[in-house]
Amino acid sequence: MRRNTVERAKVVKDEIFEQNTRFLAVYVEAKNSCLILLSEKEDKLGTLVIAVPKPKDLLGPPSSSVLLGDKNAVTARMFAENLAMRKEKIVLVSIYLETMDERQAQSALKRLLEKVTIDQPQKEGLTT
Repeated sequence: MRRNTVERAKVVKDEIFEQNTRFLAVYVEAKNSCLILLSEKEDKLGTLVIAVPKPKDLLGPPSSSVLLGDKNAVTARMFAENLAMRKEKIVLVSIYLETMDERQAQSALKRLLEKVTIDQPQKEGLTT
């Protein structure tokens, strides 16, 4: 019997060490959406933002809202809107920071975000 093959979600986990701190990412990309958890020290849910891209016939940035928390809302919203425009998908971004403030962590988190959202096939697990 022949089965229809349905493409599964892509899952990428990675981490970087900067400013004497371990930053982690878990990225899940489905056909119509992306979810990224960015955190310090361990994987945790933090401030959660959703961004929805505009339809192709409308100009303007994606619409976004903070769903949970407010501590890192500026960075989470910026990352979610940027990724929604780039991927043309609904995006959820969570940022959990334990000891650093978002301005201190922003550049490291941005590098980590770019690292895990590159458009090449990767398998679940740590990337090298």
